[in-house]
Amino acid sequence: QVQLVESGGGSVQAGGALRLSCATSRITPSAYDMAWFRQAPGKEREGVAGISPSGDSVLYTDSVKGRFTISRDNAKKTLYLQMNGLKPEDTAIYYCAARLWRRGTWSWYSPSQYNYWGQGTQVTVSS
Repeated sequence: QVQLVESGGGSVQAGGALRLSCATSRITPSAYDMAWFRQAPGKEREGVAGISPSGDSVLYTDSVKGRFTISRDNAKKTLYLQMNGLKPEDTAIYYCAARLWRRGTWSWYSPSQYNYWGQGTQVTVSS
């Protein structure tokens, strides 16, 4: 059974930093597009960043550009999200997601694109 397990969440003050990790098992990461999503209370799940199987293509939602960096280490089967300059509006549960690569348009920000999800890790940013 495929597993995605997030870690690294926590509570920080505005301006602080966190690094999220997503450990994968029972998949070959180099065959999967992967992404980070987040969901704040009362809001829809939002795409934060996506990365192609090789890591040569990365995409971000506008609100995190210049502050967050998505990366992956396929040898370690791990996805990362480095979050700097955190703001209170970044407070949410953060999820990693994976989808088997296929030809065609990849709407990386759409939750319906993904086959597998982690259980989430809470990030809380106080002002």
